[in-house]
Amino acid sequence: MLKKVLIANRGEIAVRVMRTCREMGIATVAVYSELDRNALHVRLADEAYALGGQSAAESYLNTETILDVIHRSGADAVHPGYGFFSENTEFARAITSRGVTFIGPPPEAIEVMGDKISSRLAAAKVGVEGVPGRSEALKNAKEVVKFGNEFGWPVAIKAAYGGGGRGMKVVNSADEAPAALESAQREAQSYFGRPECYVERYLTRPRHIEMQVLADAHGNTRWLGERDCSAQRRHQKLIEESPAPNFPDEVRRAMGEAAVKVSRACGYVNAGTVEFLYQDDAFFFLEMNTRLQVEHPVTELVTGLDLVEWQLRIAAGESLDFTQEEVRREGHAIEVRINAEDPAGGKFIPTPGTITRFDQPSGPGVRLDAGYAAGDTISQYYDNLIAKLIVWGPDRERARRRMLRAIEETTIEGVATTLAADVVILSDEQFVEGTHSTNWVESELDFTTLPEAVTAAVSVGDGQVRKDVTAEVNGRRVTVALWVPEFDDGLARAQSTAAKPRRQHHAGVLGSGSANVVVPMQGTIVKVNVEVGQPVEAGDTVVILEAMKMENSVNAEKSGVVVSINVAAGDSVSAGDTVVVVE
Repeated sequence: MLKKVLIANRGEIAVRVMRTCREMGIATVAVYSELDRNALHVRLADEAYALGGQSAAESYLNTETILDVIHRSGADAVHPGYGFFSENTEFARAITSRGVTFIGPPPEAIEVMGDKISSRLAAAKVGVEGVPGRSEALKNAKEVVKFGNEFGWPVAIKAAYGGGGRGMKVVNSADEAPAALESAQREAQSYFGRPECYVERYLTRPRHIEMQVLADAHGNTRWLGERDCSAQRRHQKLIEESPAPNFPDEVRRAMGEAAVKVSRACGYVNAGTVEFLYQDDAFFFLEMNTRLQVEHPVTELVTGLDLVEWQLRIAAGESLDFTQEEVRREGHAIEVRINAEDPAGGKFIPTPGTITRFDQPSGPGVRLDAGYAAGDTISQYYDNLIAKLIVWGPDRERARRRMLRAIEETTIEGVATTLAADVVILSDEQFVEGTHSTNWVESELDFTTLPEAVTAAVSVGDGQVRKDVTAEVNGRRVTVALWVPEFDDGLARAQSTAAKPRRQHHAGVLGSGSANVVVPMQGTIVKVNVEVGQPVEAGDTVVILEAMKMENSVNAEKSGVVVSINVAAGDSVSAGDTVVVVE
């Protein structure tokens, strides 16, 4: 059995893995950036090591520093969580080449399936057809246009080494192709460390259904059941459930068998998810996620299996101790993702800041997997998932009502969240009847009744500064870094500033018609689209802002001419900052 596991991740998934490790008697090692030094996953770990830096590239994507921590901590295994390095072949090889166990598939399987292009080819070889598309990386936007003209618009550009909707852009016409490809490549590079993208047909009203698999190193592969992940915004999931509603059992079995074929085709070992699009009684291979999924708890609640436990047991060389026929699925489970976003008007604007209050739900059939607690700060530099709320019920309707009750019991203050939007989704007739699709949230639901969140524009810093102090530890002279409250004029009192109110309208919404184009959230400017002297129309995008790993267009609120530009690509901005002036 494994003795000490380093979790190369942060937030909710790091906490989730630690809990199962503790139950199994396995020691845990956390890593953290400068912004995460007091984070929940750091507080819960048996040991914690600083990576330095603030952004993901400086910290959680710093291979050499993580490898050094593995050596210093004596960890004999690494769990990558999801995102970051979880589907990175080079990272997996760097781990295994040092004799350390990678809790995931072999690097060769990641190489085939982590690359969405090669995974399409591998699936096709075993008779599992994918959505029609180009199985090669895009060189330029002209290739997108050619594909769209041949197969019809809209088309989807996707990150070749990504998942979870990151680096995906829907292109409705040839004119949109250059900007869409550029944006997809930026997001892919930022979140996955690789910019390659490919193109495929965009199905207009599909359901997103994925199949959970477990495979050991002894040739046993099992499909555990499906999850319906069709309630999405920005091609990222909001609500997941299992089993899928209105899903024929013969299709379920065929999809499960197809998932096993795809897994065996690449020599897959450990937990994985094979994703499909389902439309008009047919399903198409979408991709395989060579990692644990965010929504794995819904499968755990209906099967009674701890998927993280099985990840650890398989990584330690154990065999699956159940047959396909012995897999049991009982009742119905629903998960909602609680993201730090303001859903008013359907905009889902990211809202980094500090959680000032977090009242958690409880009661029969309720589970909360959280990565934050009251007092913790959600940074603009990382994913905005605060927690996952999961419920189980004996049938879908009772699970749905239980989820609504659990949401009522949940209070989060300090940042806006998606909980209000979750209530709208769960209460809509199409969700109740199980007839919704992947584009239904953005194209058909009405969020205009949701009030804009009134939150404080809280700095992502924690009001602390570094002090290097020389000390003796067991008689050995060492220099240690202490993080202490900032001092004002030598007085030992923490510096405090009054929080200024957040603007009461979003960028991109034609509100006051102000000449000053201001940003609605903290973030980093990734592109300036205008020049001084350039005419613009109301609604034109003037800058693109990245916050919480999502790109957001900031638009002019009045027509006129650009008279000044206050930012450049790479600049950090705060909520309310003026970036462009139009007169």
